[in-house]
Amino acid sequence: MIKVGDRVKFLNDVGGGVVTGFLSKNMVNVEGDDGFEVPYPINQLVNVSAPELNVRGNVPEPVQAEENSAAAPVFVESDGEVINGKDAPEFYFCIVPSDAKNPLNGEIEVFLVNDSNFKLLYTYSYLTEQGVELVESGAVKSNARVKIDSLTQEDLSTLPDFGFQLLRFRDESNEWFPPVVKRFRVNPVRFYKASSFQPNSYFKRPAMILKIAAELSPDNLDVMTEADFKQLVKEKTQSDNPAKPARKRTTDEVVIDLHITELLDNSEGLSNREILEIQIDRVESEMNAAIRDHVKRIVFIHGVGQGVLKQEVAKILQSKFKKYYHQDASFKEYGYGATMVILRR
Repeated sequence: MIKVGDRVKFLNDVGGGVVTGFLSKNMVNVEGDDGFEVPYPINQLVNVSAPELNVRGNVPEPVQAEENSAAAPVFVESDGEVINGKDAPEFYFCIVPSDAKNPLNGEIEVFLVNDSNFKLLYTYSYLTEQGVELVESGAVKSNARVKIDSLTQEDLSTLPDFGFQLLRFRDESNEWFPPVVKRFRVNPVRFYKASSFQPNSYFKRPAMILKIAAELSPDNLDVMTEADFKQLVKEKTQSDNPAKPARKRTTDEVVIDLHITELLDNSEGLSNREILEIQIDRVESEMNAAIRDHVKRIVFIHGVGQGVLKQEVAKILQSKFKKYYHQDASFKEYGYGATMVILRR
């Protein structure tokens, strides 16, 4: 009455999917629209592909479940697939109780979810004062999940910190990605509150979803605070790339070339954002120095390009040095690629 490939809806729950296989004569795997498979009783499904089979006489009779079967749901790892537009490294530590209304009434399953097009190697450990205890290690396919642990009420009295080490990769790629290391400290009180477990797109049951944040990389540079970023750039500049002297400096006029090749001996490995931050920091520091030294004029050579650097120079002058007049520098000498600031007449 229900066969592999049929589209079904859940009788007592929201959603549905496509039947991908049989676990037993009473249980099938259903792949939802989110790409994850979940086991589901046949007698709790409505066959959308063949609605004529849903008449009362053809719906299978409920089968008496074995004792405690509800407390130990079957989990089947999905096969994994590549999905367009999911290239961000999204990895999650998920805690899923059998009964979200009473989380401690049964097993609490722990999953690692790989919600990305990367393949993932992982280690999962308990971190205690005594040291590190490896619990599970292995691989997770793209856009898939794997069960890595289970907890009971007795475990909560000595709950450790949870540690993850992740390494993402693609089969056919020359890209290299640094490992991700993350430590979680979960307050045991959260397990006693049903509100800690919320509906989500990864499981049919409410779950506690904790993001395993990536370490510093171009993928997550935007999550850094401005102070963190400036400190990083400052340290990188001071240690690896000693600054070059200004091209021209007198008491009447200071000329600063903002091209990164003039500011640093080696800019290899810097992103466009890092380069722009270095250039703007140089504008601010040179302005402060020129004001202190009673310089008459200062010229910043920014080039033409797409005009991004010129706009950023104008922004910092208008926001932090608005008392000083600025204009395009001499066209004869610099073309359209420089800005001059008048500091004193």
